[in-house]
Amino acid sequence: MARFVILTNRRRAIIALVHTVFFLLLAVVTGLTVVRPLRGGAPASAWIIASIYVIVSGVLLVLTGLSGPGRERLYFGLCTGSAVFGLLRQLLGDSQLHVAVYLRVFMLACAVALGFVILSGHSKPIVVSAAERQEQ
Repeated sequence: MARFVILTNRRRAIIALVHTVFFLLLAVVTGLTVVRPLRGGAPASAWIIASIYVIVSGVLLVLTGLSGPGRERLYFGLCTGSAVFGLLRQLLGDSQLHVAVYLRVFMLACAVALGFVILSGHSKPIVVSAAERQEQ
């Protein structure tokens, strides 16, 4: 098995997968709303969401750079791409970047599928009974 740098064990892979599924559902739900371009007079909530996208995109970009083998790097790359498209959609609005909704959902769906592949690559915990331990 490839030596992962970030998703080093089953627990980390599960945590990452849960986050990705949540953000996939969030991308689907927010894809149903209309986003106007971010301007000087935009409400504070629009600026807060844009700030969150900047932070999340930056963190995911760093994780992509730190990740090890191709599967792990692709996983974080897909998540990063989705966050960047969310940021661009927030900044430019739907009229300029309407395809971002579909790209975000597609990227996150691919990341979820790849997350399951990574998770299945980690061995399941081995439970050893007391009788088997005594035999050893």
